[in-house]
Amino acid sequence: MDRVQAMEVFTRVVDANSFTRAAEQLGMPRATVTTTIQNLEAVLGVRLMNRTTRRLSLTPEGAAYYEHCIRIITDIAETDASFQAGNRQPSGALRVHMPTSLGRHLVIPALQSFHQRYPDIALDLGMSDRPVDPVEEGIDCMIRGGPLEDSSMVARRIGILKRVTCASPDYLRRFGEPSSIDDLAVHHAVNFRVMHGARPMPWIFLVDGKATEVRMDGVVTVNDSEAYLTCGLEGFGLIQPMLFMVAQQLRDGSLREVLPDFKPKPKPISIVYPNNRHLSAKVRVFADWVAELFESTPSLAGGEERRADVTKRTMQPQMQPQMQLDTPHEAQPNRGPIAA
Repeated sequence: MDRVQAMEVFTRVVDANSFTRAAEQLGMPRATVTTTIQNLEAVLGVRLMNRTTRRLSLTPEGAAYYEHCIRIITDIAETDASFQAGNRQPSGALRVHMPTSLGRHLVIPALQSFHQRYPDIALDLGMSDRPVDPVEEGIDCMIRGGPLEDSSMVARRIGILKRVTCASPDYLRRFGEPSSIDDLAVHHAVNFRVMHGARPMPWIFLVDGKATEVRMDGVVTVNDSEAYLTCGLEGFGLIQPMLFMVAQQLRDGSLREVLPDFKPKPKPISIVYPNNRHLSAKVRVFADWVAELFESTPSLAGGEERRADVTKRTMQPQMQPQMQLDTPHEAQPNRGPIAA
């Protein structure tokens, strides 16, 4: 029995809390996963987990063995990476999850540059506005926005997203244009919620530097960012999407910004991955590429200033522009999406 492979199978079963999901993530038959765990328990002479038809639970010996396995697998991965980094480009499959709006409007249009730079990485992109569990679904890393809440994860800040409050000209002709936060009480909004049964997400404005929450009435509620934008264009109410989603519509007049003196609260965005997994070279280079992409996108918060500063410095030969990126840090990612 290959002990290292058995450890990898065991830790994946624990992380996924399922033999079936672990088998799918590892690309092997479920029977092979089951046999591997049984053989491992036989060699160790202890039961590692209690199994019923509905759930798995680690025994005390299994919990201790899991921690040792994680350290051993991480040490092996780091040792391999230290010797391989200078010899070959990152390669292999990389499973990434991101909100639909970010994927369609920012990442996919620029993806050819990533493929040209790293042709040996095969990206498996998942896009949705629903919460996901990266461990359970076998995701290597996620792009996520908002405050971070799960200490079992590690996050690297890669940018700030800003929103804009806007509406279609047709809606504004019918209902008028609000001039203050108080005016929103007589307006309709297209509401957004991350999943069925959840409360619609509130609007949060910065008023004199303080966050002010506003609950909006509306006749339509959606859970998809593209549907949210379409409802706004159709005049169902005010919307508050990410600026990058509506930059073109604001330019061509199909949407108009309202309340320009009351800006929505911006949202931090991060690359997130489980803290019990080694940060592989392919995850690292993808995070670097996404950070560069967001740095050069003017519709993200501060993008105009950063790009203008880079342009000014490139005009001075003695000064070379340097990309400023946040240092990776342990944090807590949210499992919710970037709403609309």
